Amino acid sequence: MTEPGPWQQPPAGTPQQQPQYTQQYLQLQHAQPYAQPPAPGTALSHTHNYWAHPAPAPARKKVRGRGAKVTNIILLCVLALVTLVTLVFFALSIGVNVFLVCGALALIPLTICVATLMWIDRWEPEPLTALALGFCWGAGMAVITTLVVGSWVQPLLMNGSTAEGDTVGAVIQAPLVEEFCKGAGVLLLFFLRRRTFDGPIDGVVYAGMVAAGFAFTENILYFGQALQEAQGAPAGILGIFVLRGLMSPFAHVMFTATLGVCVGWAARYGGTWTVVGAWAVGLVPAMLLHGLWNGSAFLGGSFFIAYVVLQVPLFVLFIVGVILLRRSEAKLTRTRLSEYVPSGWFTPQEVPMLATGGGRRRALTWSKTFAAAATMKEFIRLATRLAFTRQRLLVDSRGHAQGRIAAGQELEMSLLNKITAVRSNLLGQHAAATWHAQQAQQVLLAQQQYRQPPY
Repeated sequence: MTEPGPWQQPPAGTPQQQPQYTQQYLQLQHAQPYAQPPAPGTALSHTHNYWAHPAPAPARKKVRGRGAKVTNIILLCVLALVTLVTLVFFALSIGVNVFLVCGALALIPLTICVATLMWIDRWEPEPLTALALGFCWGAGMAVITTLVVGSWVQPLLMNGSTAEGDTVGAVIQAPLVEEFCKGAGVLLLFFLRRRTFDGPIDGVVYAGMVAAGFAFTENILYFGQALQEAQGAPAGILGIFVLRGLMSPFAHVMFTATLGVCVGWAARYGGTWTVVGAWAVGLVPAMLLHGLWNGSAFLGGSFFIAYVVLQVPLFVLFIVGVILLRRSEAKLTRTRLSEYVPSGWFTPQEVPMLATGGGRRRALTWSKTFAAAATMKEFIRLATRLAFTRQRLLVDSRGHAQGRIAAGQELEMSLLNKITAVRSNLLGQHAAATWHAQQAQQVLLAQQQYRQPPY
């Protein structure tokens, strides 16, 4: 059993001083740095003295924050109920048998979208309850709101217009109303999950889940309408399924994700009003892309040319953008964690291990050799959360948001203590596995010596 090889050193120019808001805690932690052996979390040592230090006691759970959790649970239940009622209503409208067939087909693009979003979210996974809330908003509340608001907006757009109602509805009314209703869910998630809404990738994931839910319900309606028009013939639904389910499963996700990127960027670098302004700005590209896609459906035989020339490059650009955003998250994680090295919370070797994809893979491979993969995953998760918490603290300190700074400081110290405890547990598991391996080897050597014939 071996430990991971030498990790790359942190880049030159790493900050060597903690910001002002952490000095009081660091002074308490290092008031007498040479009066006693280093404890876990302040220095990494493989001597026997290291294991004599107990892990810090877990922080007591605060009563504060329970109200927010209860609110999230109640809202999730309400939105889930709205989604269920919406689906039941549509099932009764188009027929239960048709609904079941169309629902099964709609699950295919939904699975593709959700699996892709979960892959994008691997670096710092979002809470499953938040993702479920976003999906329920899109599949239920956003659909109902779109139908109600759309019935008011389209007559206003048609007033004095000579254009056909279908064209106005698809190219103007649908993008305006649908993206606004989906975007409202993204903004709601920001206010409900501000602590976990850390950047553009989070915006992509949250917005994508809202859009995936909306597309799921909308696909059922479109598939059902096509099946009814074809009088139940399977060929009648094939074309719309290929177009919406296979050629463009990410259409709604891509539209709303542009808004999510704007909100996520503002959440990382700005305050509440910056986020609201970014949300309003993000609606513009979301609506334009949606209108462009719907408008291409009226090109007739030129649709496939527009699809290849315009839509495919836009999708490729979206993929490249997501890759670049994921790299920026890794870079930010490394930068923020490096700032804890001078104070001893992390070693220079741990930072690239926790903040690079290759480092994480090697660390997990090493931890699996002594059955500690779950502990290593928790270590990585907490360290990533700490990096984004520190980023928010730095932003809030510039905006003088005293209330959020105090809550952020409390969360930061809680994460640091948890990281220290998890590290102690991880290295303890490694030491125990090493000891057992040595004992087994000694027993094996003794047995071999016993079996050797005397001379």
